[in-house]
Amino acid sequence: MDHDDAPILALKDSAAPSVFQPANLLREARRQRGLDHADVPTLCLLDPDGDMVRHLRRTGIARAVDHWACYHTEMWRFDWEGLEFGIVGCAVGAPFAVLVAEQMFASGCRFLISVTSSGQISPMGEPPYFILIDRALRDEGTSYHYLPPSRFADAAPEVLARLAPLAGTAPVAIHRGATWTTDAPYRETEKAIAAHRDVGILAVEMEAAALYAFSRARGCPVACFAHVTNTMARSEGEFEKGEADGALEALALVGAAARAWLIPAGVR
Repeated sequence: MDHDDAPILALKDSAAPSVFQPANLLREARRQRGLDHADVPTLCLLDPDGDMVRHLRRTGIARAVDHWACYHTEMWRFDWEGLEFGIVGCAVGAPFAVLVAEQMFASGCRFLISVTSSGQISPMGEPPYFILIDRALRDEGTSYHYLPPSRFADAAPEVLARLAPLAGTAPVAIHRGATWTTDAPYRETEKAIAAHRDVGILAVEMEAAALYAFSRARGCPVACFAHVTNTMARSEGEFEKGEADGALEALALVGAAARAWLIPAGVR
């Protein structure tokens, strides 16, 4: 198959600069809306399911970031265990997640954590549980705009090295391994699931490969966690995440990951 039959691979030059830049879009959004030009928190979160955002808002912990200039989302600011975070909810899927990530880093973010709901491929226990994703199979389109074709997009080695202590110190159980990133969750066939299980894929989700490709291409540190909550709804009673729809455990994980990231920089 040549690129005429697979245009997703055509005209891709990851070394070439883009004409359309996130900073320029944000500049125009601020102009149109009369927003101040101020940085967002240096620690930012993507919450594709929105469970953390809903909990933080419901309990009065979250405050709107009024100067966040994204056209498509709202950002909320909150303090957790002595650290300040900015969080955007419901940015589901690779294109949306990377669009928001680009704008976060253009607005002052210095470390991004994504915690996304995912389906179990290789059992690591009874769901729910968390996986620190160290590489993600590139079965989506966004990553190919950031890196040349390859089977996986890998987390940055520095990110994995800094987060390595989480395995023994985090307040929730964390596994580490590979996931399958897909753009089409309702096309997860038996054949594909079996093939990915055979090569050690632990779970399926919708953002990590693209976020890691963006991270490596732009030099922006990103850590992706899969919150394994289901086996693709094969039986009744799935997608249960625990107290507050899993928000409390996810926030505990986020706090531990942020501290692990900051410790080498001298923050205790």
